[in-house]
Amino acid sequence: MKTRGSLIVLSGFAGVGKGTVLKALFETHEGYAYSVSATTRSPRPGEVDGVHYFFISKERFEEMIEQDELLEHASYVGNYYGTPKAYVEEKLEQGFDVILEIEVQGALHVKEKEPDAILIYMLPPGADTLYQRLSGRGTETEEVIRKRMLRASEEAEYLVNYDYIIVNYDIDDCAANLHTLIRAQRQRVKSNSAFIRKLQKELVDFAKKEC
Repeated sequence: MKTRGSLIVLSGFAGVGKGTVLKALFETHEGYAYSVSATTRSPRPGEVDGVHYFFISKERFEEMIEQDELLEHASYVGNYYGTPKAYVEEKLEQGFDVILEIEVQGALHVKEKEPDAILIYMLPPGADTLYQRLSGRGTETEEVIRKRMLRASEEAEYLVNYDYIIVNYDIDDCAANLHTLIRAQRQRVKSNSAFIRKLQKELVDFAKKEC
């Protein structure tokens, strides 16, 4: 019997390496689906509808908000971004573990709507390491890096709302640990309720037959 997948919400400080770790996870393990967000912004060169985003109109997005068709949504620089429930549900029913990479507030909104969602926060080994990783990207000024560090200190206050933390010491090790953690969720009793009910019925039927 196919086990329903788990909804995994992954958050982490800017520069902690979420994207790199997820890339390694998807390259080395099967059974995962990356949640595709809906947005009202126009596609950028090379972006494909349904792969990078679901590109929809502002009117359609607001309709989805009114009809509660989104797990979470936010407005950024004049455009809407959000996670469609239907896509996530379809992948979960197909047995995929769906990974949703979003920030803290969005993660908490998802948890409100989907109590069984697993919230994981990726952390650096220490503040110095995070600073070095941000600096090493070479794409931001010192002022921006300092602001990201300040933001990280604020986000750290929300860690108590998460189910697990995972520390990114090394990309491959972190991806392997993340895989082990996610796959362990499949052994939870609530993840196997259909199988348990089936087995219970079989045992009762067998006991009756023997009597």
